[in-house]
Amino acid sequence: MENKVLHYSVMPQEVMELLGPAAESDSSLLIDCTLGEGGHSELFLQHFPNIQLVGLDRDNEIIKRAKERLASFGNRVTILNTWFDDFFSKPEMYESVGSPTCILFDLGISIFHYEASGRGFSFNKDEPLDMRLNNEEGITAEFVVNTYGKDQLADVIYQYGEERYSRRISVAICKRRGTKAVKTSADLADIIKGAVPRDYRYGRIHPATRTFQALRIEVNGELDRIEQTLDRAIDLLQPGGRIAVISFHSLEDRRVKQAFKRLAKGCVCPPEAPRCVCDGVPTVKLLHKKPFRATDGEIKINPASRSAKLRCVEKL
Repeated sequence: MENKVLHYSVMPQEVMELLGPAAESDSSLLIDCTLGEGGHSELFLQHFPNIQLVGLDRDNEIIKRAKERLASFGNRVTILNTWFDDFFSKPEMYESVGSPTCILFDLGISIFHYEASGRGFSFNKDEPLDMRLNNEEGITAEFVVNTYGKDQLADVIYQYGEERYSRRISVAICKRRGTKAVKTSADLADIIKGAVPRDYRYGRIHPATRTFQALRIEVNGELDRIEQTLDRAIDLLQPGGRIAVISFHSLEDRRVKQAFKRLAKGCVCPPEAPRCVCDGVPTVKLLHKKPFRATDGEIKINPASRSAKLRCVEKL
């Protein structure tokens, strides 16, 4: 049975305008560092007949869906089962594909993972607490909530979820696991709901939203992967090439913004230094001062796009 596409690509027109070749007939190499179900990649392959694509993803299940979606493009597509930080840190991997003219990072979690992976990403489902994007390695969310100490767990929830009731939630989790292990997403959501004040429990967003985000980031090392990768990706990029990053929460966007600002400035001297002594030079230029945001029309069709921010730089 044909797989139904679950994920809508965010800001597709803006991404193509920023990363697409100057002319449709121009040859270029795009590295889609977060392939997912292949939405952005499919658009580039359809609109630019001479573009070659390298797609990266660490989830075998979602790669199968992407391969089916992109099968008609034949040898224009190469798909690698790898984390993007691993790809850019291993010469034997990136040297084999050549120097790209454009690189895309879409840091959002695919709707597939929430709706069809069965790994406990959603607090609206009753599934095993896994949350791994690659379910063949690493720790699970179940391991985190059942083995981390009270303070360590609270720190994760606060730092990665920016959850103001992180201490209360951690205490409630630790109390529950003292009698029975927390094993499913529904169990965890119920614990969180009971731990927070009533007005927060019935607020604008589900009270478990930030905690689930924090656990997912902890399990997959998401923020560390971004910081380790942007400099290496820009080194690999052809002069005049561009990198675009779509982020979905402030923690991601802050790291992207700071990295791009640092690379565009070049100088790494401390702010209090009277003059530059590092001889640093800019390696990129910022294409826009503020990030692109999804339009009202797109948000109406795809509500998940409402928090997305798109930033792009060009290599000097």
